[in-house]
Amino acid sequence: MPKIVDHDSHRAELALRAASYFSEHGYGGVSMRKIAAHLGVSKSALYHYFPTKEALFLASTEAAMQAIPAPDALSAATPEEQMAQLSAAMAPSFGAEMALLFDYLRGKTAAEIAADDAMQLALSAYRSTVAGIVGDDAADDALDRLLGRLLMGYFRGAPR
Repeated sequence: MPKIVDHDSHRAELALRAASYFSEHGYGGVSMRKIAAHLGVSKSALYHYFPTKEALFLASTEAAMQAIPAPDALSAATPEEQMAQLSAAMAPSFGAEMALLFDYLRGKTAAEIAADDAMQLALSAYRSTVAGIVGDDAADDALDRLLGRLLMGYFRGAPR
């Protein structure tokens, strides 16, 4: 009897597992062959689900964005406390994510970055979460402060 595979579920699982591989090895330092080997699938099977490395990266970004805590999952009472909880939740993986981000963006112009699907997906997910805490009008400034705080904390060796 043929094996029944839930292709959507399998695709999502591959993307999520590839996200950690991208984080560990960077974007430029991996090939579809290396990712396939890490995932335990053939290169052709990986290409069946993701026609390009960029498509896999986009799917991995989608999977990673699902890990952002939703505002209603934050237990703090005030928006300031919720932003602090969000920052604390993001801090442990922030350095690896930024390293991956800058590797992925290497050589792209500002216009290319602004049009990049993975970048827009991530920005939209982060902005939506922050807007759920502070409101739509204050979301851009709050997101700027959050990312700045995380980046400076990473530079200081003391994420906050």
